[in-house]
Amino acid sequence: MSEQPYWTVAVAMSQREDLVTGHLKREGFETYVPKVREEKRAAPLFPGYLMVRVLVRWYPIRWCPGVLRMLMNGDKPAKLSDAIVDEIKGREVRGFVKLPKAPTLQEGQPVRVLTGMFTGRVGVFQGMSGSQRERVLLDLLGQSVPVVMPKGSVEPINERPISR
Repeated sequence: MSEQPYWTVAVAMSQREDLVTGHLKREGFETYVPKVREEKRAAPLFPGYLMVRVLVRWYPIRWCPGVLRMLMNGDKPAKLSDAIVDEIKGREVRGFVKLPKAPTLQEGQPVRVLTGMFTGRVGVFQGMSGSQRERVLLDLLGQSVPVVMPKGSVEPINERPISR
């Protein structure tokens, strides 16, 4: 009884996804490296990773020039669900994956800090401080203190702004 075809993931050398894809295609493998548009160039959605469809043998993938390793599940390649690959392909527009926009924060909205020394703390979004900085009001030692942190350092807790 033969196994059904499945997707797996190969880890390529830095910036060698296209080289590995070419080698694997010559060996008869279907590959998928989702791309996103970054400024004026195409970049892999998952740098260093490529999805490979296994029909019968997977060993040629592991020993392909430019492949560092494969994501494994014990002594066999880890299987990637067809639904995941289909969902990513379904987001493509003219060859590029369209990512959802980051949620827009509103002044007074409760937020949770994701990075840095205040990770996990809850505060109130006060707005942007320049184009790449977020201003958040945190309760520290019994006082409300404005803290400025890099853009993307907080996530919204709910959609209703707190009125002050």
